[in-house]
Amino acid sequence: MQIKYQNELFLIDGYWDLFEATGWNDDYKISKQDLSVVLKNSWYMVAAYDGDRLVGFGRVITDGILHAMIYDLITDPEYQEKGIGSEILTRLVDRCKESNISDIQLFCAKGKRKFYEKRGFVARHEESPGMEYKVAK
Repeated sequence: MQIKYQNELFLIDGYWDLFEATGWNDDYKISKQDLSVVLKNSWYMVAAYDGDRLVGFGRVITDGILHAMIYDLITDPEYQEKGIGSEILTRLVDRCKESNISDIQLFCAKGKRKFYEKRGFVARHEESPGMEYKVAK
């Protein structure tokens, strides 16, 4: 298995399949066309491919100066625990840091907190949603 990382998607179909396979659309209930618009409005994205198969993805939305929010960090269930999500997250954070964005936040799924904490994120106050990454200045 040789995973290739890119900053674009080949086709929306691959992301749609990944989005559906992980059960995310059970809650969102959006169309493939709406999902395509979501991606077009992203500032930066990282896609992980095994051949032509999309096996991981993550994206950032930002104002370009102060704040960035990481969304949709997702790995195909068959490819989890292989470092793909970690690599995608590292690339997303690095891109924000390269742009001097120091407030990097995310929402994490239930049960995934430790994954993000191991990678430099800290939990916010229990009554505040999300997590944030503190960039050293």
